[in-house]
Amino acid sequence: MSLMIVGSMAFDALETPFGKVDRIIGGSATYAAWAASNFTQPIKQVSIVGGDFPQEEMDALTARGVDMEGVEVVKDGKSFFWSGRYHMDMNTRDTLVTELNVLGQFNPQLPDSFQDCEFLMLGNLAPAVQISVINQLKNRPKLIIMDTMNFWMEIALDELKQAIGMVDLLMVNDSEARQLSGEYSLVKAAAKIQAMGPKFLIIKKGEHGALLFHGKKVFFAPALPLEEVFDPTGAGDTFAGGFIGHVARTKDISYENMKTGIILGSAMASFCVEKFGPNRLKELTREEIEARIDEFVELVNFDINIK
Repeated sequence: MSLMIVGSMAFDALETPFGKVDRIIGGSATYAAWAASNFTQPIKQVSIVGGDFPQEEMDALTARGVDMEGVEVVKDGKSFFWSGRYHMDMNTRDTLVTELNVLGQFNPQLPDSFQDCEFLMLGNLAPAVQISVINQLKNRPKLIIMDTMNFWMEIALDELKQAIGMVDLLMVNDSEARQLSGEYSLVKAAAKIQAMGPKFLIIKKGEHGALLFHGKKVFFAPALPLEEVFDPTGAGDTFAGGFIGHVARTKDISYENMKTGIILGSAMASFCVEKFGPNRLKELTREEIEARIDEFVELVNFDINIK
């Protein structure tokens, strides 16, 4: 039994106040798989790339226990490409170029060997693709989580709401939660979104941490204050990969265990931003991850004695 990750594998060109790279590996499924593979293997990867996607990048993921049978390679096509420029606060960015290329024809057909997945992560893709993947599964996974963005709220809201109604956990950022719900208060927004179907909701707040909602319960995990943030691209997907990797390893979909998953996801995201692309994730050691988790525990641990 395993974890399946569906999302993009791509090229990015990035410019931040701390540097610039013209062409680097990116994509939601790439970041999520690197993060999740620290906690669970095998991972079933579902994506599409062009003939320009480096074989050594595929091989590196394979070596980490990622099964690439579900990755379609269009030999004469080009991989998805995105270019962006970040502002000084690193929370806002301008999209300079978006080239869908082969991602525009992405119509995943799940291999038979992928039918045994217990956990499914749907990266930020067209809602129709997310729905198609769920419908292809003969047995419903223990947990289905999905990510989305404001773009789909603007051009495919009905399909998006259909997809949201089919999943157990939705991940969005705070502005997307407000747009989807029509509520400014995140507590009210969470209630409205959970009424659409998901039993759990994670609202990502970038450098300000993340919120987990389940019914009336709310858990907050801070982001670790870092001296240097080079590149926030992929941090949300890395967070999601760390989160679902932990849940898949423990096979525990309780609210209490998801709280631990949020801390682990936040820890992985804090590594991701330290270098451009997924480079920092590729070199991580178990000792580094454990030390970073300890930092998070220390950050939020305190005793109160009122007499």
